[in-house]
Amino acid sequence: MTSTAATPVRRNTVFLIVGAALLMMSIDSTIVAIALDAIQQGLHTSINLAGWTLTAYSFGFVLMLPISGKLAERFGRRQVFLASVAVFTLASLGCAMANDIYALILLRALQAAGGAGFTPTATGIIVDHFGPARDRYVSLFGSIFPIGAMIGPVFGGYFVGYWSWRDVFYVNVPIGLLIIALALRFVPRDPTRTRRRPKSMDVAGVALLGGGLLAGMLAVSILGERQPSEALWPPLALLAFAAALVGAFFRHIRRTRTPFIAPRLIYGPDFGVVNLVNMTYSGIVIGALALIPLYATSRYGIDALRSGTLLTAQGVAALVFSLLAVAVLRRSGYRLPLYAGSAVTVAGFVLLALPPAWDASPYAWLAFATFLLGAGAGVINPAMRNAGLQLAPESSSMLAALRTLSLQIGTIGTVSIVTAVLSQQHDAGRTLAWTFAFLAVFRVLIMPLARWVPEQRGAW
Repeated sequence: MTSTAATPVRRNTVFLIVGAALLMMSIDSTIVAIALDAIQQGLHTSINLAGWTLTAYSFGFVLMLPISGKLAERFGRRQVFLASVAVFTLASLGCAMANDIYALILLRALQAAGGAGFTPTATGIIVDHFGPARDRYVSLFGSIFPIGAMIGPVFGGYFVGYWSWRDVFYVNVPIGLLIIALALRFVPRDPTRTRRRPKSMDVAGVALLGGGLLAGMLAVSILGERQPSEALWPPLALLAFAAALVGAFFRHIRRTRTPFIAPRLIYGPDFGVVNLVNMTYSGIVIGALALIPLYATSRYGIDALRSGTLLTAQGVAALVFSLLAVAVLRRSGYRLPLYAGSAVTVAGFVLLALPPAWDASPYAWLAFATFLLGAGAGVINPAMRNAGLQLAPESSSMLAALRTLSLQIGTIGTVSIVTAVLSQQHDAGRTLAWTFAFLAVFRVLIMPLARWVPEQRGAW
């Protein structure tokens, strides 16, 4: 759908505005992790409670993703984008001023609720107003998140080392205000069709899905932190409760006239395989990458600082290969990048599992393996961002939210399962090596899924 505005849309300007919001969110997801120790000391709390500033953000983000997608389609992408940036900015200010760890945890959840609206609304704005170029601009989103992952730890270390942990939140305030001012000036209003409101909001569907996701995330979080001496039944009971709520959600959306999420967008023809590929191809890789610093330390004795820098190789590779994939996407189609990216990803997992060869140092060996994982992800992401959107551009905000939700489920599931296994083992390094070997085999087994991804060559 093209814009109905009287003046031409300044595509590059609009892309920079929505891209700045995505970059701010991406940086925030990594910068806070660097400040955990400083937050613990500054608020005189335990490391477990300080860690909940990350957990609360994950909870709020996952819970609000589908809700923000629905709100964007009900009230318009521009309005919800502005509201999301405002909530994120105000919550950031509150986080910076918090003098109590419990207030900080609640404000981090609120901050995530705002950040969850960025990707669905930014995607919808581009789909609505960028015409035949929208596939290329949407594909470029994949180059933004690696940049945030690379510079977030740098900014976090600088603020904590030379200023205060509060500055990791204060920095969002002027950026957020600038984004709002520019969006009001340059982001066009939504087409009439986008602003059309359905008769009612599916409150029951929201409650069932939100409760199921929250219970599931709590269950896997408890499993990941469980000690061998602790009872296993509480997290399993919570997981069963989550499954029951999600099952009730699927029954509900099949029966109600105005479902929160149309069933076809979740498991309908073509949509189902797109969501599954996003979860298994990309979400699991993101989760595996989060485990690499621990692997480098536990197996090879690489210190925490150098092990963290291994992820820089992944970020550089994801950025470069994402841009290359965007350039050739209309000629390659979607399936060829999926096969090529999967082959590179398998090679990365195999190298992680094997000990260094050819007299390579452990650090160089792991950096190269991590680079391959980033390259594989970079090749795949542009294709998968477009594969779902081209099926139903009018539902672009919800589809973008479902894609991000699929990635989060794959990531959280991978990290939680692996950490639960690690808690029962004495040799974390060896266990992680076998984990990467298993992931290599698993990726080969699921590679045929690519043949069912709906193909598209050219603009949609």
